[in-house]
Amino acid sequence: MDLRRLSSFLAVVEEGHFGRAAARLFLSPAAVTGHVQQLEREFGTPLLERNPVAPTPAGRRLVSHARTLLAAANAAMDDVAEAAQGTPPERPLRVGVMGHGSAEVTPTAVSAFRRARPDVPLSLVQLDFTEHCSALREDRVDVAFVRPLIRSEGIEVDVLTTEQRIVVVPAASSLADAAREGVRRADIIDLPYLRVPPHTPRPFTDYLYFDAAERRGPDYALTPHDCLTSIAAGRGAGSALKSFARFYSWPGTVYVPVLDAPWAHSVLATRAGDRNPEVRIFRALTVALARELGPAASR
Repeated sequence: MDLRRLSSFLAVVEEGHFGRAAARLFLSPAAVTGHVQQLEREFGTPLLERNPVAPTPAGRRLVSHARTLLAAANAAMDDVAEAAQGTPPERPLRVGVMGHGSAEVTPTAVSAFRRARPDVPLSLVQLDFTEHCSALREDRVDVAFVRPLIRSEGIEVDVLTTEQRIVVVPAASSLADAAREGVRRADIIDLPYLRVPPHTPRPFTDYLYFDAAERRGPDYALTPHDCLTSIAAGRGAGSALKSFARFYSWPGTVYVPVLDAPWAHSVLATRAGDRNPEVRIFRALTVALARELGPAASR
């Protein structure tokens, strides 16, 4: 397919008129008509009704493909031109997210930043349980939604949610029946919690194992998906913030509140003294939204 023919076809569809399409493309009406006729011969079927001008069923299907192909061609031209001019691509704001981040605060903050700074590219980076600070220190992200609250040199944190703790157990566990009334730490301290790598930061292991739990299951976990897969198979248990249950519905697992465990925080972590204005804007928006959402995010 010739891109010029696709461009003429799409212009006729959008204008609903061959003459207006020709004027928009700075072509003669005969040239635009010829492009459409050539496409119809290539496809072996009419693409446009002529009176009034409207796409046929086949033409309607071609419309979305034409837009995609033309957009891809324009993007390729822009990309090559940028490389030829030696213009470095604008660095996106890189937002690290551990698991489900800070409940509803995370997606709300990302959406708010996109609206406030539509010209600034933003990328989401999934973080595993070992990356509380390392992703920031190694300049792989600019901000990070992590848990629990951390105190580390060179890292600043803003508390976004404060939530009740839960344990995640197999549906066949004897604790599953306590999903409504909850359990106490003494009931869950000897659960076979999933392992994490030795280099996992101490604040996370203390959080995960309630400071004192020593028994471990056979499997290692780096992400919520790892945890839930093993727990559903009856190979261990995990712990989380209460909002985890809202974001991860997983057959074969049950979420049980821990009544006497200290509530824990999720935070937005940034590099101390970061002068990137986009980081400051994202941080201010996120903190403001966390205050606005308040109990809804921490419930």
